[in-house]
Amino acid sequence: MRAQKLFYGWVVLGAAFLIITMAIGTLFALGVFLKPIEEGMGWSRGAISSAALLNWLIVGLGSFVSGFVSDRVGTRTVVLAGGLLLGLGLVLGSQVSTLWQFYLTFGLLVGAGVSAFYVPLTATATKWFSARRGLAVAIVSAGNGLGVFLLAPFSRFLISAFDWRTAMLVLGDLAWLVVIPAALLIRNSPQDVGAVAHGEAVAAVPASPAGSRTAGSVLRSGPFWTIALTHFACCAAHSGPIFHMVAHAMDQGVAKMAAATVLGVSGFSSIFGRLGTGLLADRFGARQILVVGLSLQAFMILLFLSAGDLASFYGLALVFGTAYGGVMPLYALLTREHFGERVMGTAYGGVFFISSIGMGFGSYAGGYIFDLLGSYRWLYLGSFAIGLAGVLLASTLRRPQSVPAPAMAPVLH
Repeated sequence: MRAQKLFYGWVVLGAAFLIITMAIGTLFALGVFLKPIEEGMGWSRGAISSAALLNWLIVGLGSFVSGFVSDRVGTRTVVLAGGLLLGLGLVLGSQVSTLWQFYLTFGLLVGAGVSAFYVPLTATATKWFSARRGLAVAIVSAGNGLGVFLLAPFSRFLISAFDWRTAMLVLGDLAWLVVIPAALLIRNSPQDVGAVAHGEAVAAVPASPAGSRTAGSVLRSGPFWTIALTHFACCAAHSGPIFHMVAHAMDQGVAKMAAATVLGVSGFSSIFGRLGTGLLADRFGARQILVVGLSLQAFMILLFLSAGDLASFYGLALVFGTAYGGVMPLYALLTREHFGERVMGTAYGGVFFISSIGMGFGSYAGGYIFDLLGSYRWLYLGSFAIGLAGVLLASTLRRPQSVPAPAMAPVLH
């Protein structure tokens, strides 16, 4: 095949990065909206945090469905549908007057929209890159960090300049303007543009045992549940500290805008964590890097108990963001390593579904604990313990046995 001047896989990665930036940024911005909605609507933090729980349950279930569907009809169609739902949920969410309406719009519609992005786009990235696959997945995942970094302070600016309703309306309009055009650039595989994956030989490579997996055998396998439960523990550990970071900082006397930038700083540093671990995983393997990252994450969660001023929050946010961001691309790499390309969307969708339950649990638990005890202390202690459980689970994962492919000269792009 004729070598292209610009390998289209980089365009796919750029579009995926932009989509994830917008989608995950709006999802995590709910932490910035927490106190303004509490003050404006009179709802408790636990009640508002329940929207985050519903959010992540829908994201998880929808990610499993969208991964399964994208394996069959293609990623672009799934992402376009998600873009429409994301914008609709935010626009309608800005107009709610009752709690159940907020659950329906931000909880259900926004969650359904976001569920159409991360798993299909990550699975698609692994199809476009054979060499540098860790870096490719990390670039998609880095959109999570940039989204938090940009949209957390931007949402706080809009809330301060107008109100929380206007801020959410603007986010909804932006979601339509950003996600839908970017989705049109997505191509499902290199074959769609007459190319092969970056670093892959033109000649056919015999299928490995992982490539012969069926969706049913994946969901019944031990490695699937080890990866999924590790991801669950990881997300249950860090979701509460992330979601309640702004409210906790404000409770400690940090100014509103500064508190929002603390969340933004954690998102910004997570970009470097994601890219760094993607590169390290390509060199040393994903499992070893995962154990180190989870250990650092658990330790940083515990240190939040001692944070009392803006400087300490910034310092913790920098390292904590690097840790929680750094581990996130590794689960997709491990899933691809164990189960291959053909069922990647389904397998990673299942892993992500279980991890999303952890995300929702941690976010909700933080609000419930605060309403019950008037403090986040037990949130951080509980998150630390769950984080250690994730370290132990990751340590039990072993490298899959596979038949090595014959050596061939790579195709360079």
